[in-house]
Amino acid sequence: MPIWVDADACPTVIKDILYRAAERAQIPLTLVANQALRVPTSRYISAVQVSAGFDVADNEIVRRAQPGDLVITSDIPLAAELIEKGAQVLSPRGERFSPDSIKAKLTMRNFMDTMRSSGIHTGGPPAMNQTDRQQFANQLDRWIAKAKKA
Repeated sequence: MPIWVDADACPTVIKDILYRAAERAQIPLTLVANQALRVPTSRYISAVQVSAGFDVADNEIVRRAQPGDLVITSDIPLAAELIEKGAQVLSPRGERFSPDSIKAKLTMRNFMDTMRSSGIHTGGPPAMNQTDRQQFANQLDRWIAKAKKA
């Protein structure tokens, strides 16, 4: 089962973890972005550049992802669409989205979006730290172990 990455906003440190994991586990990894990406030369790693535009990369990931595939994204609406399609979704901070958790995440995202459009400064997410990277790597390893058994 392949891994898909919403690469436009994925931190470099997370991409590096994914590159090593794809090679080690020999799992196809595809990064999708609306800009050219340099990826390591590997038979397991590829990049797809889509045209610029709102949700073009997201739509390409939804089109290609299959049930059971893993998608890395922090985009909550994209995660919801992928979960509905049967894909597994993991944020770059190592948070696994599920059918149960995604509804609450969508509600909070929409609430915060409303707050921002009313002029209230809500701030952004905290800087990524070592704990986030470790959480991501652990969740990725769990997914790979399950995928290899299947």
